[in-house]
Amino acid sequence: MTSLSILILRLALGVVFAGHGLQKVFGLFGGPGIPGFSKMLEQLGFVPAVFWAYLAAYVELIGGICLILGLFPRIAASLLLILIIVAAIKVHLAAGFFLSGGGFEYNLVIAAICLVIILLGGGKFSAFNKY
Repeated sequence: MTSLSILILRLALGVVFAGHGLQKVFGLFGGPGIPGFSKMLEQLGFVPAVFWAYLAAYVELIGGICLILGLFPRIAASLLLILIIVAAIKVHLAAGFFLSGGGFEYNLVIAAICLVIILLGGGKFSAFNKY
């Protein structure tokens, strides 16, 4: 049951990150694309904003796809954990805990799932469980 549980977490988290990555990279699903995401990062103080926009957007997209497919799940989850911690600190922490007020509770749940995948690996339904 552990591997099945990890698979469920991997798939859910992978879909969330891949979806957000598609918004940021290609502007799909009402997303801003790289230009809009870059402007947001610039307002948050990231310099050079375009570099960070490409890096973060592709980490979300490729990391999400890797989790879905079970490719290097620990590496993908580690990179996504860094991304979600930065988002929590730079965007959500000042707004408090609750998501309804823009807080970091969503980031906390995502970070916890990333940690589970880092600690347990991708499970037996993963292509490269060691990594």
